[in-house]
Amino acid sequence: MFQATAKVIEHVRLAERTFRIRLACPAIAAAIRPGQFLMLRLPNTTDPLLGRPFALYDTVLDDSGAPVAVDVVYLVVGKMTGRLKEVEPDSAIEVWGPLGKPFLDVGSPDHIAFVAGGIGQTPFLAFARELLGTRGYGGDAPRRRTQRVSLYYGVRNSSLAAGVEDFQRAGVNVHLASDDGSIGFHGFVTQLLESHGRTGPLVGCGPEPMLHALMKLAAKWDVPCQVSLETPMACGIGICFSCVTKVKTPDGGWDYKRVCVDGPVFEAASLVVG
Repeated sequence: MFQATAKVIEHVRLAERTFRIRLACPAIAAAIRPGQFLMLRLPNTTDPLLGRPFALYDTVLDDSGAPVAVDVVYLVVGKMTGRLKEVEPDSAIEVWGPLGKPFLDVGSPDHIAFVAGGIGQTPFLAFARELLGTRGYGGDAPRRRTQRVSLYYGVRNSSLAAGVEDFQRAGVNVHLASDDGSIGFHGFVTQLLESHGRTGPLVGCGPEPMLHALMKLAAKWDVPCQVSLETPMACGIGICFSCVTKVKTPDGGWDYKRVCVDGPVFEAASLVVG
């Protein structure tokens, strides 16, 4: 793990209340892998006192191909993100990472489906680039692992759809759903996925009800499924035990695991639902 005060290179709006911030932190950019996250904290303030976790959106390369910066995409929902959106380029932010475990090995299937709800699309851009072999992360050389990646992305309305063009430019097939029918399929994103028929492996990130529906669908289809949890965190390094989730144990019982260090990515079948 590296800790630094990173310069803000770029800060742009992607959609309603949704922004992408680019931070100059070469050490983290060189080490981080898809599925891992960063902790960000506003400097010179105690309000909010603690940092907040943000998934890696992608890394940025210089002209020689070396990773020099990281992109984070976030939705303004509280005090931290409300203040974060006011940060200007050339300002500084405290950042530490990479944290957590990356996405699990999916083997070499022909097709992989990402399923995202709300702001849950953010961990998937780098993973798509890695799977399609256009980018390597964490020091690995690019290696194609699948022929096709699809993103099933659900939002409440069209104004909240963020980063769609980024995924399309990366070679991802994007399928949209909205609660109000203002963009794409009118209904839940898991309903859209099911309407397209059995596929897999599945990788999900989003609100708990969506993940629960996805896990049930994966069990019905008997396909591998992993999920990235959006559990609130206080420290990000496993000290405070504020981000625990229930996981199944070999004896048929359950135990707690810390999302920040044992996740945020888990095999769906290992989680206790409810």
